[in-house]
Amino acid sequence: MSESGTTAPGAGEEHELRRSLGFRDLVVYGLLFIAPMAPVGVFGTLDAKSHGAVALVYVVATVAMAFTAFSYAQMVRVVPQAGSVFAYARVALGDGAGFVAGWMAMLDYVLIPAVAYLFSGIAMEALVPDVSRWVWTALAVVVTTALNLWGVRAAARAGFLVLALEIVVLLVFVAAAIVVLARDGAERGWLSPLSGDGTQGAFALSAVVGAVSVAVLSYLGFDAIATFAEEVTGGSAKVARALLFCLALAGVLFVAQTYLVALLEPVTSAELAADPGRQGSAFYDAVDSSVGTWLHDLVAVSKAIGAAFAALAGQAAAGRLLFAMGRDRRLPGALARTDGGVPRVALLVAAVITLVAAVWAARRDDGLDQLVSVVDVGALTAFTLLHASVVGWFAVRRRGGPVSWWRHVLVPVLGAAITIAVIVEASGTAQVVGA
Repeated sequence: MSESGTTAPGAGEEHELRRSLGFRDLVVYGLLFIAPMAPVGVFGTLDAKSHGAVALVYVVATVAMAFTAFSYAQMVRVVPQAGSVFAYARVALGDGAGFVAGWMAMLDYVLIPAVAYLFSGIAMEALVPDVSRWVWTALAVVVTTALNLWGVRAAARAGFLVLALEIVVLLVFVAAAIVVLARDGAERGWLSPLSGDGTQGAFALSAVVGAVSVAVLSYLGFDAIATFAEEVTGGSAKVARALLFCLALAGVLFVAQTYLVALLEPVTSAELAADPGRQGSAFYDAVDSSVGTWLHDLVAVSKAIGAAFAALAGQAAAGRLLFAMGRDRRLPGALARTDGGVPRVALLVAAVITLVAAVWAARRDDGLDQLVSVVDVGALTAFTLLHASVVGWFAVRRRGGPVSWWRHVLVPVLGAAITIAVIVEASGTAQVVGA
């Protein structure tokens, strides 16, 4: 590994991954896991909580998550290993911290795909109600697992096509929204998505911060890019660039779509706050009333397919994390075996866990609530340990060359403070919506 500050324990031909991913592939995986239209499901909740300043919420959330992306970029350059935050915490903070970080990240990479598969099953059941959602959910797991077992390049190619579909649908929405706004005008003030709609009083920074605690959770998954550090061609600096680029691009997409849909929204933030039952469908309702049901259906189909492939990216990341923990003997060594450079044993284990969780949730009325109750706290705890790893590696152990107090101390300390604040602020409802 050309840029490694440390090598993978137990590395050998049997425990090596095939290097075949480029910059575009990494960005595709990151955007697939996040989903370009992630705000669709949370728009109503964020609009109500922020008093209408929903686009500003995503501006602040993107800046907040940039601290985490920056810390990932620091660590992936010196520890370019498949275990991501598990590997970083292990070498910088010790085996115990690495084990905890690995399990916290596993909650993210295993259960978020289960939630995404469930969303896909729900969407398909709405289109074909004669088939139960758990059947659609299981089918989505099987199809995407087959792609992952085929190899990371095959999965990346399929993922690129799905991501292209999602981007096209998003562009159609943007174009349709601009046409409607130019023709009919906005339902709210043109600056209201950044300053609030005024129906819940004057602009309140506390309301925006409270909404950010939900919006930040929508970004969970971009960090999965770091788990492919041992499969990228051209060095780990490419992983760092992909992390930062993916987050920035997602932020632009999120701000743009929430700004436009807020201008189309005929329902005020106060009305949404008074009737939480309308929040989940607020994006769709705004599209229906302003553009038409055809765009509603197009977005729904895109979300159904996109959710399944978001789960594909998450399952691939989970497989790499299991592979790394098996190679380090924190889990059974069989998980570290590869076949043609593909960690098929680890992928199958991740798939089985995800399948059981997703189908179990699909057959229960409260399955979604049960699944996401632990996801976000686990991921954010892993992020906190990531920030601590930067300080531990560069400032305490001084293993990464000269210490930069703003890059290696100030930024990670601020990042840890943000993730801890989000953990504290995020209510159970926020965790459900954010996931």
